[in-house]
Amino acid sequence: MSRLNTQQVFAAVREEMNALPGHNGFYYKNLVTGEEYGVREDEAFLAASVIKLPIYLHILNRAAAGTIDMSEPLTATAADKVPVCGSLTLYTGDATADIATLCRLMISLSDNTATNLLIKRCGIDDLNAGFAAMGLKQTVLRRFLFDAEASARGLENTVSPREMGMLLERLTRGEVVSEAVSKEAIEVLLQQQFTHKLNGKLCGLYPVANKTGNDVGISNDVGIVYADQPFVVCFTGHEADVYRWDDLIRRATYDLAMAVKEA
Repeated sequence: MSRLNTQQVFAAVREEMNALPGHNGFYYKNLVTGEEYGVREDEAFLAASVIKLPIYLHILNRAAAGTIDMSEPLTATAADKVPVCGSLTLYTGDATADIATLCRLMISLSDNTATNLLIKRCGIDDLNAGFAAMGLKQTVLRRFLFDAEASARGLENTVSPREMGMLLERLTRGEVVSEAVSKEAIEVLLQQQFTHKLNGKLCGLYPVANKTGNDVGISNDVGIVYADQPFVVCFTGHEADVYRWDDLIRRATYDLAMAVKEA
């Protein structure tokens, strides 16, 4: 049976997305040919933990500007600890780590306590100013993670598929601070421990540098797939049937990797 080409995959993804409940978005860009495709790619979606990607890149930019020291220690007290993902909330007593380590925990383990420490250190306004400087419009930080009171007031963090794809593409081109810093950031993303979506059907066939996001009715995954022709792919969904949406993420990513596979 012959492989699907990318246009056939896109058509199948759009058809299946339109049949699914909820608000779902998709963005793809081939980093070799420049081919792009999206479905609601410029709309705002509830970010869940995908907001950690632009937070990380903002901190890298601040470190390069000399306004933050990656070796600065921050301490999580009992009052700072929020539910897992991550490891800091599992520590007995206070947990101290430097900003560089907290960034790694935030991305690779999706540590929510580490993320809140970093948000507190930078400030929400500073982070949003940094997002705007990166050209982000739909990507906005409005509250700390697990801030139920703010969430009840309708304050939600948002991202868009295309904007996350743009950030990932910049990393591959060495445009986040420098080639060396971009490469280091990609290495952190490659250590992502949540691999059941973009990499769920690929099963390690190609490296995937990604950041997931999950919450009740929310499932996102954005990443770089180092297929024969590397591409960025971003899926965002809320008010979703998470089981069916995750299944589409797995199958579509695999099909896209196969579509650009060299003979």
